[in-house]
Amino acid sequence: MGQWNAPDGLRYAKSDEWFALNGNVVSIGITDYAQDQLNDIVYVEYRDAGTELLVGDSFGEVESVKAASELYSAVSGEIIEVNMQLEEAPEVVNADPYGAGWMIKVRIADASQLDALMDAAAYIAYCESR
Repeated sequence: MGQWNAPDGLRYAKSDEWFALNGNVVSIGITDYAQDQLNDIVYVEYRDAGTELLVGDSFGEVESVKAASELYSAVSGEIIEVNMQLEEAPEVVNADPYGAGWMIKVRIADASQLDALMDAAAYIAYCESR
């Protein structure tokens, strides 16, 4: 296991987002690896609730003192909630990327889209290979 946390039960994309399914709603955020690589996050921006996403669509951007990075969805559906707390306190993503640092919630029609993503062990191996 590497120095990055990747909780079991989540799915992971090569673009460093995590996906947590609860019923027909997927919470999405960036991984511990991503926040570590970005360093101090200073700004987070998302598309609005009500926006329809397709697999591969950008749903926002995260900026740090080092870089800006697009955020991508690995599922199709409607954004039903965005984490407004991060507008005032983007550093929460660094402190708690899998908890209070979640970014958006998407209502999905096809949970099988998550099957194409990595599990925790595969994602850790992917991070260590970079």
